[in-house]
Amino acid sequence: MTQPLRRLIDLPGIADLETRALMKPSLAEPDARADVPEIDDVCRACFGLTPDEAEAIDLPANWDGIDTRPPAQQVFAFEDAGWDVTDKRRPLRMLGHYALPLWLAIRGVAGELPFQAPPAEEKDSWATSLAADAKAYRKR
Repeated sequence: MTQPLRRLIDLPGIADLETRALMKPSLAEPDARADVPEIDDVCRACFGLTPDEAEAIDLPANWDGIDTRPPAQQVFAFEDAGWDVTDKRRPLRMLGHYALPLWLAIRGVAGELPFQAPPAEEKDSWATSLAADAKAYRKR
């Protein structure tokens, strides 16, 4: 069974910043970080480093520059890495701020991925169907 994609928008603070970017699109611009410290706070809480700290890291020699591609192209690469970086099938408005820290964490270069609880064990379908059959029998 394949693991479901982790949704970036479900991480703490991401949805709030997305809502703010909806009301004020200039928040998605790279220079908005200087005026909005919440971007750094959310990135540090989610990935262990800010976008500025991520930019200061020396990238490995085999780095493919995925973080500089247009957001629409990054969506598919993030899906391959197990992440959904969309909201209603559109790339997140603030993805430009999160992309490099998230890529560094995914690839183990710097930072860290947020904790994810292990998936709950699925109930045995045989036991479930047996219980349903017993319940139906008792109703007769």
